[in-house]
Amino acid sequence: MKIPLFLFCCMQLLLFSCNSFAWGKCGISDTLDTKPVHRIGMDLRPSYVFPTRGFFSGNNAKGKSVNTQLAAHLRYSFQFSPASRLRQLYPYAYQGVGVAYNTFPQTSEMGNPVAVYVFQGSRIARFSSRLSLDYEWNFGASFGWKKYNRETNPYNDVVGSAINAYISAGFFLNCQLSPKWNLTAGIDFVHYSNGNTNYPNSGVNTVGARIGLSHTLGQEVGRQHVSEHWGKLSGRQRFCYDFVVYGSTRKRGIMWDEEHGELIPGSFGVAGFNFNPMYIVNKYFRTGISLDAQYDESANLREFRVEGTGGENIKFYRPPFREQIAVGVSLRAELNMPIFSVNVGIGHNLFFTGEDTRGFYQILALKTFLTRHVFLHVGYQLNNFKNPNNLMLGIGYRFGR
Repeated sequence: MKIPLFLFCCMQLLLFSCNSFAWGKCGISDTLDTKPVHRIGMDLRPSYVFPTRGFFSGNNAKGKSVNTQLAAHLRYSFQFSPASRLRQLYPYAYQGVGVAYNTFPQTSEMGNPVAVYVFQGSRIARFSSRLSLDYEWNFGASFGWKKYNRETNPYNDVVGSAINAYISAGFFLNCQLSPKWNLTAGIDFVHYSNGNTNYPNSGVNTVGARIGLSHTLGQEVGRQHVSEHWGKLSGRQRFCYDFVVYGSTRKRGIMWDEEHGELIPGSFGVAGFNFNPMYIVNKYFRTGISLDAQYDESANLREFRVEGTGGENIKFYRPPFREQIAVGVSLRAELNMPIFSVNVGIGHNLFFTGEDTRGFYQILALKTFLTRHVFLHVGYQLNNFKNPNNLMLGIGYRFGR
């Protein structure tokens, strides 16, 4: 993984730590009692590794399948004070930071990466006073991978970076054993990737069980106050408008025909913006459309190759600007929670030139709010539901509610 993604993941963790306290103090609460509720916990997550490449099926140095993984997690989380307006609006939401130690059977070729991440979760359904169905997402960076090397690690055609993004989503039963102890058990989906900033970038994908135990520190205290009801929103209050500018770098490979292709040396710049009007359905969900424009320095290079060059010395003429920019419209949906919002979209380029920018694109993005209106944006774009495109590392501003 290149430096931009690494720095952005670290910024997310740092700014989350610095701003989580401010969210509980600065204009968010209706009372003077704003002490959050703290928890610590541990998880064990044994997983099955999807055999997406021959390396996992036995095409490795030991000639054995790589189909299992085990991760141990240590976590800290908090909920806002019961007296705060955010706790009243989102009574079951929690957020925190965690660290995980991961092991694979092929340690000599994959390493034992350590992940550091932020997470957030909440309740989906309640079955009884002590049992509920919850969800949770994790996002961060994983360190310590043994990446592909033509001489020292030639079989590992999966991991191209020592540092990779870590993304997971889980669904689990949450059982309250006592006022201060909770037991969780469920299923977890995980993806490791460098965001197409280096090759190879096949990624590692797992699915498995998760079982955890958490302990609440102190007691929940605070008076309940009537907060603003979201049903009062009407007219212009029902709309907000997000504007995002972003940039990144990416690697590029070109297929000259169905059987022959090559990786272009170096990295290429990507920059763009989104303007996303959204309708506020309720306090949890927003939906709308987005105008998306992106410049990709690597787009449509195929026809501009300098004749007689190839391999490590391959060269290209710079294509016209119109061949490297695309403008499209996407449908967006967003899960809106305290501090974080998760945005997904599917769109189609309307203004483009060349095959590289033709067709559908998909976006998954995490917004970390630094203030009520300013947020960090970490996104990833796919092309035609399967081809990795590029990261979208930027900053945004929310107009309106």
